[in-house]
Amino acid sequence: MADRSDDDLNDYIDAVGRALGLTIEDAWRPAIRANLEVSLRLAKLVDDYKLPDQSEPASVFIA
Repeated sequence: MADRSDDDLNDYIDAVGRALGLTIEDAWRPAIRANLEVSLRLAKLVDDYKLPDQSEPASVFIA
């Protein structure tokens, strides 16, 4: 969804709503869209960050 259009985001919202069995009211769409745009922008920042080859995953500690 890098070069997404308005129709792409609306189609995505509709598809996810159907997949989750949710009814999405028209009044909710602007808020859903705004949240999705922020989430996609933040995800792109993480995805674009290049890690050095010697990077290793963090240890997992269980209490």
